[in-house]
Amino acid sequence: MSRLALIDWVLITALIWLALGIAGVFLAHRFTVISRVLFPLGAINSLVLAILSLVGLVSEMQELILPIGLPGLPFHLRLDALTSFFLFLLGAASAGISIYAAGYFRKSQSSVLGLQCLLYHAFLASMSFVLLANDGYAFMVAWETMALSSFFLVTAEHRHPEIRRAGYLYLLIAHIGSVAILLSFGLMAGSTGDYTFDAMRQFADGAFWRTTAFLLALVGFGAKAGILPLHVWLPEAHPAAPSPVSAMMSGVMLKTAIYGLLRVGFDLLHAHTWWWGLLLLLVGLATALFGVVFSAVQTDMKRLLAYSSIENIGLITLGMGLTLIFRAFGMTGFASLALTATLYHCLNHAFFKSLLFLSTGSVLHATGERNLGKLGGLIHQMPWVAWLALIGVLASAGLPPLNGFVSEWLLLQSFLFTPEVPHGYLNMLLPVFAAAIALIAALAGFTMVKFFGVVFLGQPREEKLAQARDASRLSRLGLLWLAAGCVLLGLMPNVIVSLLDPVMQLLIGFGRQLDARPENWLFLAPFYEERASYSPIIFFCGIVAMTLVSWLAVRRYFHSRAKRVPPWDCGFPLQTGRMQDTSEGYSQPIRRIFSPFFKRTRQHPSPFDAEPRYLSIVEDPFWYWLYLPVAWIVEQGTRVVDFLQRGRIAIYLLYSFATLITLLVLTRG
Repeated sequence: MSRLALIDWVLITALIWLALGIAGVFLAHRFTVISRVLFPLGAINSLVLAILSLVGLVSEMQELILPIGLPGLPFHLRLDALTSFFLFLLGAASAGISIYAAGYFRKSQSSVLGLQCLLYHAFLASMSFVLLANDGYAFMVAWETMALSSFFLVTAEHRHPEIRRAGYLYLLIAHIGSVAILLSFGLMAGSTGDYTFDAMRQFADGAFWRTTAFLLALVGFGAKAGILPLHVWLPEAHPAAPSPVSAMMSGVMLKTAIYGLLRVGFDLLHAHTWWWGLLLLLVGLATALFGVVFSAVQTDMKRLLAYSSIENIGLITLGMGLTLIFRAFGMTGFASLALTATLYHCLNHAFFKSLLFLSTGSVLHATGERNLGKLGGLIHQMPWVAWLALIGVLASAGLPPLNGFVSEWLLLQSFLFTPEVPHGYLNMLLPVFAAAIALIAALAGFTMVKFFGVVFLGQPREEKLAQARDASRLSRLGLLWLAAGCVLLGLMPNVIVSLLDPVMQLLIGFGRQLDARPENWLFLAPFYEERASYSPIIFFCGIVAMTLVSWLAVRRYFHSRAKRVPPWDCGFPLQTGRMQDTSEGYSQPIRRIFSPFFKRTRQHPSPFDAEPRYLSIVEDPFWYWLYLPVAWIVEQGTRVVDFLQRGRIAIYLLYSFATLITLLVLTRG
């Protein structure tokens, strides 16, 4: 009996997820077994996959053919550096999410927990098959399985009309994307009908058809990633889904779309067209700016984080666009730097956004509220969740020494090299993108301050918040895992950059251009240390030292003299939690500055109202600019079709007779 190859072991981990899901169906009424055994086993399986993927990053490419599928269309699988990186992302992030889910579900949900266990683990398995697929047929089967399993997870609380609406919207846009991906694969397969990725790599039918295939892939994968204007499902589906599912969708599923775009654009099509990169830059900038502005004005915790995910997907798209531009002009070293920033941000976002979604899940579980206007002061009742969420907030805001800063710093460093691009118009345009990234980073920091401050600081805005309880032990463990990832990815960037070398070689044929050698582990420097460098270890030690010195100084010289007195209350002593700065008040400057972005509905109270209320609703203008007009056109078209199809034989015979007369007249002419 031959030894199992690495790809076989990776495949076994996917099958174990499926087995755990099926076991959940058979043990549907055993709540303790499902929550305390099956989900933790799924977390362990995720860790195993992460370890196997690290081995895959430094191993040779492996392929496998599974004798399943249609006759003549078996499943082709491939484990290369790009697949291994995203499998590591999947395994590392899902380990924390799964162990959190083990402590998240309550006994009141036991009636549907078995089905959710099946769908959850099928979701994980389908994402791993998407990454392993090496032909269009296997890819689309796994892609549709991923879409359907996530749809049923989103609509778990299907009794609520708004959740059903969110689920159907997600499924509709997912299938529009699937059609575009299928057409892209069909173009690359060409007249041969060979849907393997090896055959698609030989596609060379001219610039027009290559561009068409790329644009179809951009639409298809952009629909799943939440790229503008195909983003509308994301802020609807994420709040509707259970928190572990929201974390999985935002942290991991969106990255499968990024993987698909990288696979098609860099691997299958061997992209060398600079304007493809410019298109990605424009789309990415619009997506990032739109996402961060809408995130800043949200009053719902999960919608705020959903729009923040759109912002981060925009940053990742910007990185891909810059990589394409550098690659098109033969600047492979700079392309390597930009691609490193892109992949690093994919990994970072998986950790800090999953941590934030799970933190909101704990708050929602403890309070029953996700409206920011009804929260506050939860750091006293939920200290574990508050301090761990703070790590995610700082990472998402891009502050050192956490992981979000590293990838955003590398992306900005990449833009600093754009003056060397040998194209006049691009040289004038690209610095604008760098300035816009700085603006986006500042707005992201503003949003995260609002999120943490309104939810956890100050006084409780509702009396029932005093009854809130901290997360369970298993949920804390999941949060700790993700928080530790944010810290370690921020403190050890050289290790991650070194592991990304095989991915660089695969996609652009060139290794890293960062000074990340083992002997220079203290500093991370693009190209050479004299130009720019960053040392997270030194920065972290400086923060610890300053904090310690400040604490000792206060305790030694000022603590004995300190007196506790009530804060100044402006002469009005009857202060309550409702008098604090609200989420709407905090983000009012953003609403004023970026008012053209919004579709606003405002209701002002009358002085004579017994219970005056001020209402301000911010809506997505794309609903009114794009989706409602398209819906109206489709509705009018269906009315015409309905008028023509009356179901009467006489009318159909009249249509046939009119068609024959028309053909005779045209033929005679």
